[in-house]
Amino acid sequence: MKISKDKKVEDYAAFQQLFGGLDTNVRLLEDEFGVTVFTGAESLRITGEKGDVESAADAIDALIALSRKEPLGPQQIAAVVDMVRKGKAHGVKDLMSSVTVGRGKTVYPKSIGQKLYCDAIRENSVTFGIGPAGTGKTYLAVALAVDALKNREVDKIILTRPAVEAGEKLGFLPGDLADKVDPYLRPLYDALEELMGGSESYLKNIERGLVEIAPLAYMRGRTLNRSFIILDEAQNTTKEQMKMFLTRLGEGSKMVVTGDVTQIDLPHSVTSGLVHAERVLEGVKGIAVVRLEYCDVVRHELVSRIIRAYDKFEKAEAARKEAAGGRSDAPADKLTSEKE
Repeated sequence: MKISKDKKVEDYAAFQQLFGGLDTNVRLLEDEFGVTVFTGAESLRITGEKGDVESAADAIDALIALSRKEPLGPQQIAAVVDMVRKGKAHGVKDLMSSVTVGRGKTVYPKSIGQKLYCDAIRENSVTFGIGPAGTGKTYLAVALAVDALKNREVDKIILTRPAVEAGEKLGFLPGDLADKVDPYLRPLYDALEELMGGSESYLKNIERGLVEIAPLAYMRGRTLNRSFIILDEAQNTTKEQMKMFLTRLGEGSKMVVTGDVTQIDLPHSVTSGLVHAERVLEGVKGIAVVRLEYCDVVRHELVSRIIRAYDKFEKAEAARKEAAGGRSDAPADKLTSEKE
């Protein structure tokens, strides 16, 4: 049964944000909930099936509240739609709990998954953030690390990642060891530069010993006290490397381990340390594991669809090989495309 629901415009600036250019944002809500939204000078009317209208109204209320903190776009709308569908529209206020880092820059979690990830980092000594590309695993961890350093909760930030080749050999790259590993650490440099207010600021912190960026191999034999330590690209660690890293934890320190188990560059015969650790450490007090999903992707909205397409293809390939008795030369089934 179709119904209509009217909503009065009380905050004109917030409604302007919600509508977007040419009502782009409202059109996205129409597509997501299967409703029609008519906009007027002082009100809007939502028409559709009762349940869809109520959900769309909840999403609009949540987006208006969120618009007072940051500009609205497809990513924010997708996050709010996901929360409404899970019955967590009230959780939008949690997305407004900010992390203020270098020079007053404010970072907000943009999905429920990101909010749970930030909470886990704050509440646990070791947190694993596992999920696809673009979910903010490294960026949010670095933001919380900079915040902890600013508030003197730690004395040092240590960022590390394994220098595992993805198609190239380190030995063939030009320069000395520092030059060879620098490209692998570049994403960490980029995050620090943005969150600390420019290259000059973060380079000064490196010179003062407040920030250290190094390959994972340089962690061996150390005890890391009062430090915020982030291991990035952890899916490319071995079991031995992961154990070595986790046992570096010292007094007053936090560790965040991030990785994407769908992008492992290790040889097929080598078990990923991230996959292994998730199984071994399940239920250990003080350790949290947060899994981020497609709905937590905060890069271009197309990234989420690309990840889903690859996931669908890989699952179909695995099913085909299993049906063929594990033979890799079995003919591929015709895959039907799905409009994402």
